[in-house]
Amino acid sequence: MLIFALLSPSMQIRRDAMYEVKLSSKNQIVIPSEARSALDVKAGDKLLVVVRGDTVILLRKPKKHSEAIAEIAKGLYPPDYLKNERESWQ
Repeated sequence: MLIFALLSPSMQIRRDAMYEVKLSSKNQIVIPSEARSALDVKAGDKLLVVVRGDTVILLRKPKKHSEAIAEIAKGLYPPDYLKNERESWQ
């Protein structure tokens, strides 16, 4: 039995979206349709697999890693914080 956590495109764990899947004799899993829809993935798309302890996290592979990192940082700082910080460097 393998239980994996699903991350939304904004890289937040969706606590309402956890599924149980079975590992086949060929070491494959079927990602439930609800999870595929939430990740917006289809056959042939590439996913990233992150292993943390006994947890496996599936991420949609971003087209541009810089955009994925920017998305992770979104909302991390209060409004205008980064703008003020950048201005202080000049």
